[in-house]
Amino acid sequence: MKKKSALLALALSGVLALTACGGKTEAPNNAGNDAAAAKTVRLGIFKNVTHAPGYIALEQGLFQKYWGDNVKIEVQAFDNGSDFSTALATDQIDLGFVGPGPATNQYIKSKNFRVISGSNNGGAVLVAGKDSGINSVKDLVGKTVAIPTKGSTNEISLRLLLEQNGLKVTTDTSGVQIIARAPADTLIAMRQKEIEATLIPEPWGTQMEQEGIGKVIVPWDQIPPNNGNYPLTILVASDKFLKENREMAKQAVKANAEAIEFIKNNPDKSYELINNRLKELSGKGMDVNLIKAALSHLNLTTDVSKEAIEEMASVSINAGYIKDVKKEELDLSQFLDLSLLDEVKQGK
Repeated sequence: MKKKSALLALALSGVLALTACGGKTEAPNNAGNDAAAAKTVRLGIFKNVTHAPGYIALEQGLFQKYWGDNVKIEVQAFDNGSDFSTALATDQIDLGFVGPGPATNQYIKSKNFRVISGSNNGGAVLVAGKDSGINSVKDLVGKTVAIPTKGSTNEISLRLLLEQNGLKVTTDTSGVQIIARAPADTLIAMRQKEIEATLIPEPWGTQMEQEGIGKVIVPWDQIPPNNGNYPLTILVASDKFLKENREMAKQAVKANAEAIEFIKNNPDKSYELINNRLKELSGKGMDVNLIKAALSHLNLTTDVSKEAIEEMASVSINAGYIKDVKKEELDLSQFLDLSLLDEVKQGK
């Protein structure tokens, strides 16, 4: 009996020794404690500098750092929030970065994804053509103003700006007409004087100003709501991904937060990294000075204002982008799930 006990003790000590020596084979802070962590994560992002934290998280390998080398990351680039939100709602992507305007519009329809963190506040400006005669918002009466896409966060800001100045959106010259054009097309149209003004994300406004074809008449920190301190880029995840890979979703929140700190602490290095990712996503880079100017017009933060998102949603209801919902019936309490962000902030 003593012999068997001795053998058992020896076997247990051997197991403990192997466990102690096996540190190098342990998974990093990756897929966390999920029972069946995803082997592939489909991440969506825009071809726009306002998604800088996402760019840095990819370039610095922060998602890979937290998820582990065994996880394959498939990056899908989008031109607008409507396409992104549709892809998220229809299980074509798992999580990613988008504007609150189109994301809210889609959420009202599908209710199958959540906001899990902020990434960037502000970063859009109102630009008028140099020779347009427009020097203030009130001068937009009878003019046509371009926005990147219908229902976008930029359009919502424009509608709020017009409302603040007592102007209406119309289809004739009695008010302000709104048209949708991609930022690159808007730049060309501004050069050719085909449009008179645009509310557009940076760095397009700065580029128009530097080229001498436009002038910023409302800077980023005066754009509503909250004078520029409104969510422009948020991190969202599908309900399916949150249910099956909640710890991985939290690690994504960590990667986003770490990327924000990296940009703040290493701005010069960040410009080049952002440009590298921009080249990969869009096929061409951007003057580093433009990227620098754009980042100076952003408030990079993980915080999310529920009140600002609700205000923007009310504008979308008035504009007809959110249908069959009255403003007094609007309930976005489940749209924001910031519990993971709270855990990250608490160091969990």
